[in-house]
Amino acid sequence: MTREQRLTEVFVEVADSLIDDFDVIDFLQRLSERCVELLDVAAAGILLADQHDELQTIAASDEHTRLLELFALQHDQGPCVDCYRTGSPRLNIDLTDPQVTEEWPQFATRARQTGFVVTNAIPLRLRRRVIGTLGLFQTDSAPLGAADVTLAQALADIATIAIQQQRTLDHSEVERGQLQSALTSRIVLEQAKGILAERWQISVDDAFTAFRAYARSNHRQLAQLAREIAADAFDTDLIPHSPITTYRGLATEPPRTGAEGDGLSPTDGFPSTGAP
Repeated sequence: MTREQRLTEVFVEVADSLIDDFDVIDFLQRLSERCVELLDVAAAGILLADQHDELQTIAASDEHTRLLELFALQHDQGPCVDCYRTGSPRLNIDLTDPQVTEEWPQFATRARQTGFVVTNAIPLRLRRRVIGTLGLFQTDSAPLGAADVTLAQALADIATIAIQQQRTLDHSEVERGQLQSALTSRIVLEQAKGILAERWQISVDDAFTAFRAYARSNHRQLAQLAREIAADAFDTDLIPHSPITTYRGLATEPPRTGAEGDGLSPTDGFPSTGAP
């Protein structure tokens, strides 16, 4: 599929956001995955500001622990924080630059340990206000060109449109307190993924894949189904699942529990960007 065809699919998907039962969490998850495909980056994530004006992850291109932890670090430091506070993109940041490490010690160090060498942050703008950011990570040093930056901003704008169209939001004005509902949905989703991974003894990424496939095929919203699972009000045996031992050619591990870890599955790295 060509880049133009993929982009067309994105616009078709955002048009579906106008329907009443639109699932904003699922859409933003898919949009993160599209960012990886369209921009040829290794990972992408969407962060929204909560009631305390701190960035929280609402969607990521994959559910591996290291990536989610890296986005979580950006609630108080990193390019996404700067992008959110200034409203300006932070582009082609070299994570191997000592000055970057000095500015964001925890974030830059963890990013390099995860295998990333370049990062970008694009603002999510709603009218004149910034409500979050789109974070992009690369495993090679090739900078995003002008065309890719323009496309990245367009994808960030699409994410903003989707959030604005969420049926729980006031269409006249979106307040931070109302955005909190989307962030709360993400928290419940994390709980459900952990429950399924532990119950099935598979990775969190595989659990999320099975969970999302079931929700789509049965026309269920992710957040609603996640709440039922977290409340033990849904028979999880209804969800088809099987261990998937590789992710983009990388080996995964079963979830760690108890003293071994937090129930999440680590990944050994991310696919290199810039591949043909």
